[in-house]
Amino acid sequence: MPGSAPGIQVHVKLDELDRTIIRALVEDARSTYAEIGAQVGLSAPAVKRRVDRLVATGAITGFSARIEPSALGWTTEAYVELFCRGKTSPAEIGAAVAVHPEVISACTVTGEADALLHIRATDVRDVERIIERLAAEPFVVRTKSAIVLSRLVNGSPQTG
Repeated sequence: MPGSAPGIQVHVKLDELDRTIIRALVEDARSTYAEIGAQVGLSAPAVKRRVDRLVATGAITGFSARIEPSALGWTTEAYVELFCRGKTSPAEIGAAVAVHPEVISACTVTGEADALLHIRATDVRDVERIIERLAAEPFVVRTKSAIVLSRLVNGSPQTG
């Protein structure tokens, strides 16, 4: 539900109209309810009711603009694995990495690493500075990083 803690999954039963509306919003979140209604065969008020329900149930978590990272000066991205000391909790890792604005996503993972971070930076030297700040966290034993050379697939989750 909206306001739920991060990582809590909301299971909502979506019918085909809901999925089509979501696909239309993913394609262009600025589409009007009337435009979406024309695509799915509903009136604008009916689309609005469905979108409101999808937001209320947590199936739609928000609306945002997609920004070209280089427009903000972020021309380099990397993935950084964190290897943590002892029984460091996911909450502790999350709280520590959330203060770094360059960390655009973070998750716990299976395997040797405890967490995987996706970072954006201005250049390779900036990546190095970010990794040094992350490695200075008291629970971090070591890091392992990979700089992205080119993005091969860059899309949204499927709604089907």
